[in-house]
Amino acid sequence: MAGWGETDQSSLPGAGLVADASPACFQGALEALERLSSEELEQMYSGRLSDQSEAGEVRLPSRPESGPVARRLVLSVLESWELHQQLEVGELLTGELVANAVRHAAGRTIGLQVTRKPGWLRVEVRDSSRALPCLILAEPLPPTDGGRGLRIVDDLADRWGADLLPRGKGVWFELKVRERS
Repeated sequence: MAGWGETDQSSLPGAGLVADASPACFQGALEALERLSSEELEQMYSGRLSDQSEAGEVRLPSRPESGPVARRLVLSVLESWELHQQLEVGELLTGELVANAVRHAAGRTIGLQVTRKPGWLRVEVRDSSRALPCLILAEPLPPTDGGRGLRIVDDLADRWGADLLPRGKGVWFELKVRERS
C-alpha cells in the first residue's frame, strides 16, 4: 500500500485498467471517484475495511455526503467483527472525525482506516492538511453552534490523537475492546 498522499490507485475506481501511474490517469480516477454517489461508494468499499489480513484504507471524496458513508462502513466492519458494544460510539466518533476533515482540510479526498489489535479498536481519518487539530477548553457552545466534534471524541474515546504523515495527517480514536475468552 502506498504511503498517505502517494498514488495508490488500487483504491480508486478504474484501478487496474491503466498500467502506468501517470498524473493524468490518477486525475481521471480521482474525478471518477468524485462522481460516485454515496450508495456507489458504499457498495464499492463494502467488506474491504473488515479484511484484517491487509491494511485497508478507503478513500472518500471530501464532501459532507461522505460522513454517512463512512459511518455505515464502520458499522459494517464492527458488525462483521462482532463488536456490537462499540457500534453506537464508533459510528458517532467516525462521523465527527470525517466532518472535521471535510470542513477543515482542503484536499479532494479523505482516507478511512479501521484496525483492530488485541484489546483495541482504532478508526483513523486521514486528510491532506498538516494542521493538527486541537481541543479548545472553553465555555460550552449553544447546541446550534458547531465546534464540539473533538470534545465529543475526547469524552467518548478511550484514547485519541493525531499523527503527522508524509503528506497530511491522520486523526484517530481508539476504543477498548473486551476480548472473548
